[in-house]
Amino acid sequence: MNHLPLIIKREYLTKVKNKAFIVMTFLSPIIMIALISVVTYLSQLNNDKIRTITILDESGFLHDVFENSDNTTYNVLENMSLEDAITLTKETSAYGLLHVDKLVEIDDVSTHIKFFSEESPSLSIISNIESKLESKLTNIKLQDQGINLEVINASKVHVNVTQESFEGEETSKVDSFVKLAFGIAAGYLLFMFIIIYGNMIMRSVIEEKTSRIIEVIISSVKPVQLMLGKIIGTSLAGLTQFVIWLILGGVLLTIVSLFFGIDMGQMQTPQQEMMQQVMENPELNTEIQNIMTAFYNLPLVNLILAFILFFIGGYLLYSSFYAAIGAAVDNETDTQQFMLPIIMPLMLAVYIGIFTVIEDPHGTVSTVFSFIPLTSPVVMLMRIPFGVPLWQQLISFLILIGTFMFTVWFAAKIYRVGILMYGKKPSYKEIVKWIKY
Repeated sequence: MNHLPLIIKREYLTKVKNKAFIVMTFLSPIIMIALISVVTYLSQLNNDKIRTITILDESGFLHDVFENSDNTTYNVLENMSLEDAITLTKETSAYGLLHVDKLVEIDDVSTHIKFFSEESPSLSIISNIESKLESKLTNIKLQDQGINLEVINASKVHVNVTQESFEGEETSKVDSFVKLAFGIAAGYLLFMFIIIYGNMIMRSVIEEKTSRIIEVIISSVKPVQLMLGKIIGTSLAGLTQFVIWLILGGVLLTIVSLFFGIDMGQMQTPQQEMMQQVMENPELNTEIQNIMTAFYNLPLVNLILAFILFFIGGYLLYSSFYAAIGAAVDNETDTQQFMLPIIMPLMLAVYIGIFTVIEDPHGTVSTVFSFIPLTSPVVMLMRIPFGVPLWQQLISFLILIGTFMFTVWFAAKIYRVGILMYGKKPSYKEIVKWIKY
């Protein structure tokens, strides 16, 4: 008789009815949204703060460089000594004092500029000041050398190499970064899902083994059915938890935004002023449009289907390893010696995807590792946005599923012996003997 549906149902209900599972399912998004809300609120307070910077320009070159903004006010001082300027800055509780020495040569001015303040100034403010001063001093130096700035500006040429395949499909260099971003996100999500819920499967097996409940269950259920039931049941519980997190997180974000007046879109760092200036750059606006175009050019249907299939296949493959480890040991401490061979292929896949796929997505290294089942769920997902033939995707997926079926058989051999082994720390040599039984 096939008891697999009953085992899946039992494992799923046991997980979702567990008090710790219920508490963490609802408490985790609340804590996360609370942290985001606090950071957003503090960021808004910081962004609303208006800083006053006094400027003492004894050179006469730079007094007209700075213009007031929403968050920064510049107070230009004239006919005043440095000591008096420092005193005035302290008395008015200004953010700081920018002092330019009284020199003649532009090169000398650039090395005699100081910013005085009570505390260490913001990196964004110093960078913004340096950028404005560099631009102004460069223009002054060019004019002193008799160079017409209008001619220089008119002579600048912007080069943007248009990319196009032999079939006539237009792309850009931005496409590669968008495709890589998708691959990294997919690989990271799979990595975290395997780590979190793979460990949950392993702990579940260990708990039932140490409580001796497994001795009763195993008398009427085949080990392979029990292992598959735990894997699928725990996976469904994890999926349920993930969906609840998404729904509850979205609802909480809306409530916080509406009732507490916290705008999540305003969660910005002190670099807000610099970012606003950059956004006004037409070239950056063009880049943003290129990013949006690159996103719409992605094979979205193929990516979604491939993500679902490779995600499920990769998770089931590694979950069988976790279940086998849980059956082989009596406590979580003993699992450490078996964890490294599981984690290493995942880490290798992520590194290959990041450092190899972006440079040569159709090269030998990328192609080979996209067919190796321990790395293919990550590497293939990173390759697909760059255009992988359908036959390669199908072969890779079939190899992954075939390896999973073999791994289930392989892990079941360990599972049926190890599940009843108590009081002895297993070694790799003993586990090999279990497979031969």
